[in-house]
Amino acid sequence: MSHEVFSLEELARHLGRDRREIEKLVTRGRMPGRKVGDAWQFHSVEITRWLEQEMREYSSAELRTLEISQQSEDVCTHLPVSSMLHPETVAVPLQARTKRSVLEALLEVAGGTWQIWSPSDILTAIQQREELMPTAYAGGVAIPHPRNPLPDAQGESIIAFGRTMSGIPFGAPHGGLTDLFFLVLCKDSKSHLQVLARLGRMLQLPEFAAQLREAEDSRTAYEIICETERQIAAQDVA
Repeated sequence: MSHEVFSLEELARHLGRDRREIEKLVTRGRMPGRKVGDAWQFHSVEITRWLEQEMREYSSAELRTLEISQQSEDVCTHLPVSSMLHPETVAVPLQARTKRSVLEALLEVAGGTWQIWSPSDILTAIQQREELMPTAYAGGVAIPHPRNPLPDAQGESIIAFGRTMSGIPFGAPHGGLTDLFFLVLCKDSKSHLQVLARLGRMLQLPEFAAQLREAEDSRTAYEIICETERQIAAQDVA
């Protein structure tokens, strides 16, 4: 379902949440929305950006609910991350020492799939997103992505992963450094949110980031990511 604007009922269905909960959030100013006459309206782009920030504090169960509500026909339901990640889109180590060079290096890695048609446009869009609000999390992880999907600038949806040799400033809370980077380039907002929710669940596993930091090469890191996601998928069907 593709909307520019949601009604209260449509947004509740879209997010898989109770209508009364949504109404309470927007009434209290904790969710972006506007009153038109007697009805609430919600812009899809604003809701996506709001979710990107909110999900940082979500529990695994809340992320799972979001993931289910955002399932896209273009994404593998059980393995959304692994289906977009390829051995050639993983770089350990990632040769970069600055924020811009990380983004350029990740785009170059993603370009190995021949699915990046306009790298300059994608780089600009990612930088604009970082200026609006950094994508770095606490714990040394960042998930850079464009503000909005750019379907005309790429072919298939892609995820690239890189680990730098040391942490670099990437806008993390409290000035923390970042060394683990997941570049997420999805062709639509639902796929984007589904992938972010799955990555969020994976990153909540205490051993995941540590294992990635111990990986000796790209292939090992790729296998760690895929195996971790298989564990999540197995939990969902148990």
